[in-house]
Amino acid sequence: MANFRSDMKRKKKDKGSGIPGWVHLIVLGLIAALIGFGVFKLLKWNEGKDLEQVELELSEYEVEIEDQIFLLPAEKKAGHEDDGKETILVLGNDSITYDMSDDGVCSQIAKATGADVINAGFGGSTLALSHPEGEEDPMDKLSFYNTVKAITGGNCQELLDAGYALSDQTIQQHAQSLIDLDMNSVDTLVVYYDANDYIKLRPGMNPGNKQDPMTYMGALDSGIKMIQEKYPFIRIVCMSFTFCYAYDQDGVLKNGDMVDFGNGRLTTYRQHMIDVCGETGVSFIDNYYGTIDESNSAEYLLDNIHTNKSANKHMADHFANAIYNR
Repeated sequence: MANFRSDMKRKKKDKGSGIPGWVHLIVLGLIAALIGFGVFKLLKWNEGKDLEQVELELSEYEVEIEDQIFLLPAEKKAGHEDDGKETILVLGNDSITYDMSDDGVCSQIAKATGADVINAGFGGSTLALSHPEGEEDPMDKLSFYNTVKAITGGNCQELLDAGYALSDQTIQQHAQSLIDLDMNSVDTLVVYYDANDYIKLRPGMNPGNKQDPMTYMGALDSGIKMIQEKYPFIRIVCMSFTFCYAYDQDGVLKNGDMVDFGNGRLTTYRQHMIDVCGETGVSFIDNYYGTIDESNSAEYLLDNIHTNKSANKHMADHFANAIYNR
């Protein structure tokens, strides 16, 4: 009997000192809620988000415009007579010939700077050659490399002959303007080509020959150095191409920065120009970042590559501000 009472007291004591059942229920409920919340977040993460519904703080996503500006050393101008007016010669391709009206980039640069601007662009051309020495393709004669070679060699008649061979009046007119031009009157040379080298599969570089004219870097480097040697008093400014679209191997139109045809993406060519400009002491104007991107391309591009009036004005104002502080 005594043992029975002792057992009962011990059971009551154990029961009184244990954790109530409702506490267990709460803990289990919390664990279940945490597991459910984790599963919910995982499912939402896998679904992704509709970017159109995401509001971005633009200040947190600003791109860095990589202009690099070099002043022409005073000794380069020694002995050169200043005619009292600013003359800008622009070499390029469709970037400056597609629109030669008052809305075009050359006219916009003239308005923004007050300078005399000479449009010497050859539509369809590239910086680099497609064949060695550029003998097989008439357009090679009009490349940046061969155009500068003709200018510095005093034989711009070759450019005019190429214009006749192609039956292109604009090319003929611009070639004639180079024949008639006194290079001693030129103060600034602007190199502004669109992304045609990238689209036409010109190699970006040749590691074994930095001045290979069949590459983007080589043609640009060679051309700049020819001008610097022949006309050291001319300030050279390279303007990058803008954003554009390109067709991939399946014929699908894509963001040029997403397609590598074997020589790098669009931004690879941009970096090639930055590198050449830095090595040669030539100013670089960044038209790629801060001008047109995929989100605003419909607003500033006429098609896949050509820019409209608004984009041309923006680039001209950017150029005038960076080079002339206008």
